[in-house]
Order: sequence, then C-alpha cells, then structure tokens
Amino acid sequence: MSLLLSIESSCDDSSLALTEIESRRLLWHRKISQEAEHARYGGVVPELASRLHAVDLPNLLEQAQPYFDEIAAVAVTNEPGLAVTLNEGVMMAKAFATLRKLPLIPVHHLKGHIWSLFIEKPTRLPLLVILISGGHTMVLQVRGLREMEILATSMDDSVGESYDKVAKMMGLGYPGGPIVEALAREGDAERFDLPVPLRNSPLIAFSLSGLKNAVRLSIEKLGGPEGMSEQDRRDLAASFQKALIAHLIQKIRKILAKEPIPNVALVGGASTNLAIRSAFEGLCAEYGKRLHTAPLEFCTDNAAMIGRYGLDALEAGLSVPPEEITVSANRKLQSGMKL
Repeated sequence: MSLLLSIESSCDDSSLALTEIESRRLLWHRKISQEAEHARYGGVVPELASRLHAVDLPNLLEQAQPYFDEIAAVAVTNEPGLAVTLNEGVMMAKAFATLRKLPLIPVHHLKGHIWSLFIEKPTRLPLLVILISGGHTMVLQVRGLREMEILATSMDDSVGESYDKVAKMMGLGYPGGPIVEALAREGDAERFDLPVPLRNSPLIAFSLSGLKNAVRLSIEKLGGPEGMSEQDRRDLAASFQKALIAHLIQKIRKILAKEPIPNVALVGGASTNLAIRSAFEGLCAEYGKRLHTAPLEFCTDNAAMIGRYGLDALEAGLSVPPEEITVSANRKLQSGMKL
C-alpha cells in the first residue's frame, strides 16, 4: 500500500490526511479547528494561528506515525492564504519529504476546494465551478489540472467574509456564517428592503460591500447591536441572505445561459449554507445542468481535498524539489486569469 500525506494550514485549521494512491481511498484524516481561540477576537489573528499550527501540526503528524513507512509522496498547500500559517505546513512538508526522499507536490488551496468533489471518486471534468469561501467568490471554467480560467470574481468582500462581518456588526460570534444562516431560517426576509448589488449593471462580477453597508445602516436605525431584539436579528439576517443569494443568482445566471458545460459545481466553505445550495439547485435545474457539491465535512478547509488534488498532480508528474516550493499569500485574482 502506497500513501500520499497531505497537509493544510492556509488559515485557522490544522489538518493532515493520508490517501491511498492506487485506490483514491481516504485512509486517515484529522483536523484541529482554531475557531474557539480566534472567536474571542472576532476573527482570525494570523500570529496566533501560526503559533497554534506550530503545536497542532506536529501532534497530528505524530498520530500518523504508524503509517510512515507506507507514505510515498507529500502534498501541501502553499498558496493562497496567510503567509505565516502556510509556512508552518510547508516547512513540515519540506522536512518530511527531504528526510525520506519523497516527491513533494505544491497545491493551490482553491484547486483543493475544487478537488474536494472527487474525494474517493474519479475526477470528472470539465466543470463550471462556483467557489464561495471565506476569502474568495468566483466562477471558474475547469478543464484540467492546469486548465482553469476565472470567468468572474469579487470586486470586494467574499461571501464568507460578508457573513462574518454582518455577524460582527450585529454583536454575534465568530465564525459568523453558521450563526447568520441559523438566524435567517427563522426570520422575515421581506422586513428589510436591502439592495441587490449590481442589479442594474451588465458587469458579470460580485460586490457585497454595498449590501454590507446597508446592513450597517439598518442596525444603526435599530439603535445599534445593543438595541436590537432577537427578532430584529432574525429578520435582518434573513433579509441580508435573501439579497446576497439574489445577487449571486443574477450574475451566475448570465454565465449559465451561455456556458455549454453541463456539469456545475458549488464548492468552498460557504457552500455549506443550505439556502445557497437550494438556490443553485433550482438555477441549475432551470438551465438543464447538474449541480455537484462536496460532502459537508469536506467543504471547509481540510487536508483530504489537498490530498485528492495531490493524487492527480502526482500522476501528472507535477512534483517539485523541496527547495523550489515557496509560499504565496493572497494575491488579487481577476477575471480572465488562469489558475
């Protein structure tokens, strides 16, 4: 049995996985979340995240020790993300691969999210991918490991970031996505007349800063977070989510109308939102396309998805010498760019 060790540390989750190379079977997967530590600060603190990775990643690697002799290759996230946290995973991967003389595969984090669809499954391409996460909102045309084009991206805040900021403005906890989604299920989405971003613009792009500001003004009219009742929070969450989904659907509808690829995928941490999933299921049905989603446990950051991409990259001969792997933090991704 030959295994691929994969490592993920792009933000606030330490994760390792072992995937059987021949069968694609996910043999072992562990993840340590830092949410509780960062919640007291209302968001991720990079230096704290780095220190926690420095403790958690070696602990996870020790748990994998019984499999060490079976490991034949290593894959690691090296971009994009927080440089100080990416470094923790990359340094571990370089050391392990160098000591054991193993192939080392750098993995783009967003490609990992796309390949989360194929965990323990064959790769199925081409795909039209809608990626919504804490740091990114974009639509990509994916035809291969190195054949990915960005068709549309965000001009400002991502979907996940917007949920977190709205939660913070309402005096709620972190991470904000699950909290706002839960409130929205019990709220009146018609109570607050929030604007749908870029509704009258022909531009195929995403922008949520204006909607976020409209939420802020609504909170101020209610007397700030201290003056809001629980029903106020539910209704505002529902109204915010309704406008956000309407914005996503309106823009992506224009892409689906002219895109011949029959298979559409929704990936990324924010794709765990069931209201967003339901909206895209309806949109895809309207255009006769099939929507693919990853299991909920693999939508957020995890090493299993990094390993799954790593399998295809290893087969394609995309390993590199350890000294050639560098860390690249967040860079501006724009429409027309290749990944």
